[in-house]
Amino acid sequence: MAVTMAEITKLRHLTSAGLMDCKKALAETDGDIEAAVEILRKKGQAVAAKREDREASEGCVLAANNGDFAAVVALKCETDFVAKNAGFVDLTKKILEAAMNARPANVEELRALTIDGQTIADLVVEESGKTGEKMEIGAYECLTAPSTTSYNHLGNKLATIVGFNQADVDYQVGRDVAMQVASMNPVAVSIATVPAEVVESERNVAIEKTKEEQVRKAAEAALKKAGLNPNHFDTEDHIESNITKGWITAEEAAKGREIMKQAAEAKAASLPAEMIEKIAQGRVNKFYKESVLMEQEFVKDATLTIGKYLANASKGLEVTQFCRVNLNQD
Repeated sequence: MAVTMAEITKLRHLTSAGLMDCKKALAETDGDIEAAVEILRKKGQAVAAKREDREASEGCVLAANNGDFAAVVALKCETDFVAKNAGFVDLTKKILEAAMNARPANVEELRALTIDGQTIADLVVEESGKTGEKMEIGAYECLTAPSTTSYNHLGNKLATIVGFNQADVDYQVGRDVAMQVASMNPVAVSIATVPAEVVESERNVAIEKTKEEQVRKAAEAALKKAGLNPNHFDTEDHIESNITKGWITAEEAAKGREIMKQAAEAKAASLPAEMIEKIAQGRVNKFYKESVLMEQEFVKDATLTIGKYLANASKGLEVTQFCRVNLNQD
């Protein structure tokens, strides 16, 4: 049976598959449109199976909010070319719209939602068949709060959602905070919500770094006292290089190494715990200011923290939760 252009056009409209794929499917089914649609869908599944071991590192990230609910979806693919394709972006928008309407609690529930009679999971497989690339829902995050906001960064690679403890938060205030989350990538809303293991890790790093600094300063002071330039002894490679260049002699290098060793050992054995703890706590506090949302410096006004900015906007206003999805490396 000959396949007509009208049939091919109709099948392309229904599936968005390529012209030759539509022609072959119709020829195989003797012009049966429904059977051809099923063949093309199965082809999508075959493509998805073949691509299972490929990396989907590109994609489209979109967020939205409505009243007390906000969600962000990342639909991933293999190449930026496909990520910018209108059909791919449109599918991401449809998935996000379905999420906003049904409010699924997790990505499994999201995949099970239906759009025009098809599950989202099947639609993603179908889109994979059209493009020949591996596709997957790379992320789905949602939150509920008295008031919510969302922000989509230019390029559709980064999006954020934020919840507040008060209803009817001013639009610009909400947007400012959502943009802050996008640009500064905080690890927690407040100091109290930073995971204990993160705090412990930061404290341990701060203590070790403080000890290393104190030991290094003692070694540098000892070198100076002996009439040697500490800059010539900052690393072993540098010492060897300086000998080659004639800036220090082998004897001076040996003397410097011994001085540093003795000074470092003496200092390490006498480090005052209280001083180390105090300096380390200062480093942890700096971590809070850089990484905790309510403590961060407001990017639009360095005289304010986000906490103070929100308090100025409305007494008692605070962020309750945020989510950030980024396909690019931070």
